[in-house]
Amino acid sequence: MKLNQLRDNPGATKARKRVGRGPGSGTGKMGGRGIKGQKSRSGVALNGYEGGQMPLYMRLPKRGFNNINAKRHAVVNLGLLQKFIDAKKIDAKKPITEAVLVESGLVRRVRDGVRILSKGELTSKVDLTVTGASKSAVAAVEAAGGKITTAAASATE
Repeated sequence: MKLNQLRDNPGATKARKRVGRGPGSGTGKMGGRGIKGQKSRSGVALNGYEGGQMPLYMRLPKRGFNNINAKRHAVVNLGLLQKFIDAKKIDAKKPITEAVLVESGLVRRVRDGVRILSKGELTSKVDLTVTGASKSAVAAVEAAGGKITTAAASATE
């Protein structure tokens, strides 16, 4: 058997219906849309309309709230930071800033700043300068012999 002899099984594929292509096709003239009316025209979207019944999107309760002023921080866990230090992507002897974290690939984009959280273990002595850190992260870094400098003192709660 050759590639040019390959065929699909009979009846496995269907030809697409070419609507509105003359009387011989069986779907000419109106193209299966019936006679007149809004639905026979083009550019009509009646999705979501339930014939006067209260639509589903209006029957469901409204919930939640998105605060447009909320700060969106890039989050860095201590365990991941240690992994990057072990892989020699970050030099623990030099001060680690937000720019260093982006350059190493640990953080994709800074957004409103970088916030350090304490998930995982940190064994290296590091000097971090970031926007914010959790209390437990600050304690973990200081226990390892390093220090964290936060730009926003209010973010350390």
